[in-house]
Amino acid sequence: MKAPELTTEMIPVQGALAQVAFRRSARAAKISLRIDPAQGGIVITLPPRASRRAGLALLQTHEAWVAEKLAALPRALPFAPGAVVPVDGVEHVIRPVAAGHGGAWIEGREILVTGDAEFLSRRVADCLRRLARQRLTALAAEKARLAGVTPRCVRVKDTRTRWGSCAPDGTLAFCWRLVCAPAFVQDYVVGHEVAHLRHMNHGRQFWTLTEQLTTHRLAASAWLGTHGPALLRIG
Repeated sequence: MKAPELTTEMIPVQGALAQVAFRRSARAAKISLRIDPAQGGIVITLPPRASRRAGLALLQTHEAWVAEKLAALPRALPFAPGAVVPVDGVEHVIRPVAAGHGGAWIEGREILVTGDAEFLSRRVADCLRRLARQRLTALAAEKARLAGVTPRCVRVKDTRTRWGSCAPDGTLAFCWRLVCAPAFVQDYVVGHEVAHLRHMNHGRQFWTLTEQLTTHRLAASAWLGTHGPALLRIG
């Protein structure tokens, strides 16, 4: 499937320049806009025949709301020497080391990174993605066994709008930034998506199975509601 057309511009929003991404979607019935916490910008989705001008008109109509939401975003947390990054909800410090071959790994409460400074950010991201894949895949396998289901595969992605998803073909997908959240949050998100392997809805049977797979529904939902935007600003 062809990726949606996407162009990005810097556009004034109440006197301050903001990044605006125009996304064209064949499935969109109307123009919509949303805040992208990961990029700290705005995404305007256009149906096939809608114009950029129409998208800008919608932005202008909601300019005050957009400016308020952008101002409320948590600060970005880039991967850099000395940066403090949560792993399983515990703070870890990024520390470059001179010895060894290129790569990054976790030791104690540090993320150690070798190699040239220009590759540090990518190596830290690769390290966390690798850890997320290991943790979330193992957790999904454990919960799938309890539920008596088998996922087609488990993928770890850089998603912006959902922490997890379950496709009709049985593919589970999770945002890699979940590895930065506490273990009980990871447990709930994975349990929720595994339950969808049996019930592709949010009916009573789905929630009954979810609660059998994880006991953290309320706590995890509350945590993500409060801290989720900050997770999307990591890296």
